[in-house]
Amino acid sequence: MTREEIRSILLGALGDVAPEADLAHLDPREDLREQLEIDSMDLLNFAIGVHARTGVEIPESDYPKLASLDSAVAYLASRLAAGEQR
Repeated sequence: MTREEIRSILLGALGDVAPEADLAHLDPREDLREQLEIDSMDLLNFAIGVHARTGVEIPESDYPKLASLDSAVAYLASRLAAGEQR
């Protein structure tokens, strides 16, 4: 899976959590929770959405690795490359 495909998956999961957000204007280096004004339950739902789309389970201890779009792409790319899915 390419980084662009991963980014698309992440944006889809974010869109489910924050449907009113303008995802096209996200700064990929900035904190997602601040940019989208999402809370911890939204972050949990984001992780669940990513899991549903990829099969990669994201433990709560790894949630800080999903802080920005860039860090989430890097995290998911490494997990997928390691074959950590269904």
